[in-house]
Amino acid sequence: MSEAMISVNDLVKTYQMGEVTVEALRGVSFEIVPGEFVAIMGHSGSGKSTLMNVLGCLDTPTSGGYRLAGVDVEGLEETDLAHVRAVKLGFVFQQYNLLPKLSALRNVEMPLIYRGISHAKRRARAVAALKILGMGDRLDHRPKELSGGQQQRVVIARALAGSPSVILADEPTGALDSKTSDEIMGILGRLNRNQGLTVIVVTHEADVASYANRVLTLRDGKLVGDGPPPTHTVVQSKTAQTFPPCSRASRCCCESGSTSRRMAAKMTSQS
Repeated sequence: MSEAMISVNDLVKTYQMGEVTVEALRGVSFEIVPGEFVAIMGHSGSGKSTLMNVLGCLDTPTSGGYRLAGVDVEGLEETDLAHVRAVKLGFVFQQYNLLPKLSALRNVEMPLIYRGISHAKRRARAVAALKILGMGDRLDHRPKELSGGQQQRVVIARALAGSPSVILADEPTGALDSKTSDEIMGILGRLNRNQGLTVIVVTHEADVASYANRVLTLRDGKLVGDGPPPTHTVVQSKTAQTFPPCSRASRCCCESGSTSRRMAAKMTSQS
């Protein structure tokens, strides 16, 4: 049996707010095997964002163990955590966090530049990832020239180009309408099935969680559920290797929604 991709053991995270101690995570334990598609659900204050930050090596637990792709990460220094983030994780943010003055191609290339990958190799990786996401005809478009759904495809391509062990998606459909949300979740599902990527999605929406194979439910910092997702009515293709081009003519997003600012700020400071 292969080693777990993610192993969390009795994870605790507390914050001191003046004289009050806030227990954000209270003894959370689970494993995720390579190739799983897992959704983490919970209402506001459940601890799901804190858990996502720990899994993404953006925060460290107060106590407990966290092992990612064979690496014990809970005691690593910030420099080592940054390396783990860059090499083993791909992030998909709700509000895209694309650099507005750069093309789609350059946005996908940027994390590879900071990893020291040569120009030829990073260009090839970025082009390939964008083509997989159906964005091969928009390599030179800037974010303002793309719809929300197209921008999220660029974000997924950016995560994919780094050849991560795990893709972490924080409310990836929060700024999209229902049709485009189905499209984006379908893409993540096909990447999971066809390329064997481990995918973890944080969401509060049952429709989004239904694309996963497994749902972890948090409440008041505790893991209270671990099981199959609710049934989704959309039939997902299990054979497609690439995704059709996203046409700007077909309106695919709304422009509202909050952002994963903390995660984005960490990634930016790392670079």
